Amino acid sequence: MADVAIVGGGPAGLSAAQFAAKNDLETVVFDTGESWMNRAHLFNYPAVRSISGEEFLLIARDQARDRGADVREDTAVESIETDGDAFVVTADETYEADYVVLATGADRSLAEDLGCDFTDEDVVDVNVDMETSVDGVYATGAMGRDTKWQAVIAAGDGASAVLDILSKEKGEYYHDFDVPDDVPEL
Repeated sequence: MADVAIVGGGPAGLSAAQFAAKNDLETVVFDTGESWMNRAHLFNYPAVRSISGEEFLLIARDQARDRGADVREDTAVESIETDGDAFVVTADETYEADYVVLATGADRSLAEDLGCDFTDEDVVDVNVDMETSVDGVYATGAMGRDTKWQAVIAAGDGASAVLDILSKEKGEYYHDFDVPDDVPEL
């Protein structure tokens, strides 16, 4: 059983996967390969001068795998159902997970199927941590916005969702801030 099932392999989903797997959460990502990033070119992403969307996704997938995520490429999720305290994700096979992060861009059908609340703008209603009205389900990126679709915003949403999951799992607020061993303490 996975701790976190992430549906979507764009900036939000892969950012969520990196944070989750890096922090020892069993993480599975379902990536159809249909991210808008495949047609993008980034000139405005911090620390990146210029990179194609395809190359960005390749690097992000590799980072998620390097941190321990199981990235299922070319794998579409058919359904997600609740089963007691877990979610059952049906894709190429059946998976169980404690949490679900939806990162499917403007395709909000899985959120609708799960019974997530929607806003008057017809986007998934999320709080500041990207959590939906369904306990344990998060919606990131364009799912919760009718405008302002940007790779850096989506990546931040994915990180925010998993930081909330990590805080719940650890029983206290958690932040993920890497400091090399050779940096003196303040």
